[in-house]
Amino acid sequence: MPASAVLLLIMVSCGNSSIVGKWRMSGAENQTVWEFSGNGSVLAGEVRGRYKFGNQDRIKIETPFATTVYVVKLSSDQLVLQDLGGSKLEFTRVPETPR
Repeated sequence: MPASAVLLLIMVSCGNSSIVGKWRMSGAENQTVWEFSGNGSVLAGEVRGRYKFGNQDRIKIETPFATTVYVVKLSSDQLVLQDLGGSKLEFTRVPETPR
């Protein structure tokens, strides 16, 4: 693989790494926590799935129950997933606790 292709692959894979971590749905304190891992897995409450970024700020989340495509709006501690029908899921980053 040429060095330029490796560099492009690294840039693409790191581009959305800021989604990695735990996110609590906005609302009451006991709202569902979604956890995005760096390996493409997601845990939404107790439902496991996979996620993959596409073009135009889109993310596809696949679970055993559904496959949904969202438009992603991400800042340091706010995440909004808007489905193509217009519904929004809003999240706040859960701070990491030191170990």
